[in-house]
Formats: sequence, structure tokens, C-alpha cells
Amino acid sequence: MDLTAAITNFQHAKTMSGVQMRIARKVLDMQEFQGAAAIKLIEAAAETATFAGDALAAASTGLGGQIDTYG
Repeated sequence: MDLTAAITNFQHAKTMSGVQMRIARKVLDMQEFQGAAAIKLIEAAAETATFAGDALAAASTGLGGQIDTYG
């Protein structure tokens, strides 16, 4: 292998390494975004379950049924 081929191969490997690093960064960014979205979904589900539980408890016990909200 002559010097020119070695330099060319080195530059090619360096370029491909840079491309692979950018792709890996993009994949990690997408995974971080998806993880944050999953956390928001779980938090929203927990809030919904809490409010649904409160509404079911009030309906089953009759709490709040005699409150005059019209003044």
C-alpha cells in the first residue's frame, strides 16, 4: 500500500467515524425525547386515575350532592 492510499483510507475512516457519531447522537436524542414523552404519559395517566377515583368516591358516597352551587 502506498502512502497516498493510506492517507485516503485514513481520511475515509475519519469521515465515516464522524458520520457514525452524528447518527449515534441523533439516536440518543430521539430516545431521550421518547423517554420524556413516556414519563408525561405516565404522569397524565396517574392524574386521570386520581381524578377518576375522586369522582367515583363522591358518586358512591353521595358527597357533594347537597351543596348549593347557585347561591
